[in-house]
Amino acid sequence: MSEPHIQPTSELTPDEVHAQYQIQTLTVTSPFRWLRLGLNDLLAHPGISLFYGVSFCLMAWALKIVFHNSPEYTLSAISGCLLIGPFLAMGLYDVSMQRAQGELPSLGASIVCWRAHTRTMGMLVMVMIVLELLWGRASLVVFAVFFNTGMPNTASVLEAVFNPQNWEFVIAYIFVGGFFAGLVFASMMVAIPMILHHDTDAITACVTSLRVFVTQTAPCLVWAMVLFVAVMLAMVPWALGLVVIGPWLGYATWHAYRDAVVRVALPSQTH
Repeated sequence: MSEPHIQPTSELTPDEVHAQYQIQTLTVTSPFRWLRLGLNDLLAHPGISLFYGVSFCLMAWALKIVFHNSPEYTLSAISGCLLIGPFLAMGLYDVSMQRAQGELPSLGASIVCWRAHTRTMGMLVMVMIVLELLWGRASLVVFAVFFNTGMPNTASVLEAVFNPQNWEFVIAYIFVGGFFAGLVFASMMVAIPMILHHDTDAITACVTSLRVFVTQTAPCLVWAMVLFVAVMLAMVPWALGLVVIGPWLGYATWHAYRDAVVRVALPSQTH
């Protein structure tokens, strides 16, 4: 069944643009349904999944090497994963979308699926880079405040984190990281799948993603916890678990978007 006709975004006011996308009611068990559907996609296309899984693993190794001698950028490294991961997963969203439409996905098509959305993705990248820079600066401030004798090395950071006497540093570190991680997650949860599916603009996609998080907070927090636990488990040993977990979560994210957001025709567009 074809979707209702939607006027070009340029002919609509901002409020009308957002009204096109309705937020559906989710439950705290919805994330587990997304995982089940994502697993079906993973098993249906193991070759494509392996390519992206290895890419996720290599990304984790690269970040570890780059930031190994600069622990003050630990939060930035994590934010880098949150930033790069969704863009890398765009190919996985394309696979799930093609499969849902009854078409045969291909690796080549999934790799270049971003080309039809270059301008929008460029704007989204700029927004995420700003958040990345702010996160990195906040991380440096936390280290500068608590380690005013000089930046520690990796070993001393681990010692500082697990030292009960440094509880103020740990709380500040977690607070700063949690704030930016939450902001990135909330603004990106469904943004890229939405751009891929409806070719919407970056601002509308991010605002819609934030609307999903605000109106369906409990399911979104459960989903965030599932993502966090799954990624942490996948990182041991040597991030090899990302070969399977990465594509699985990517496919599941597509189904999260499809459950959370529905585009509808406005009353004024039916005449």
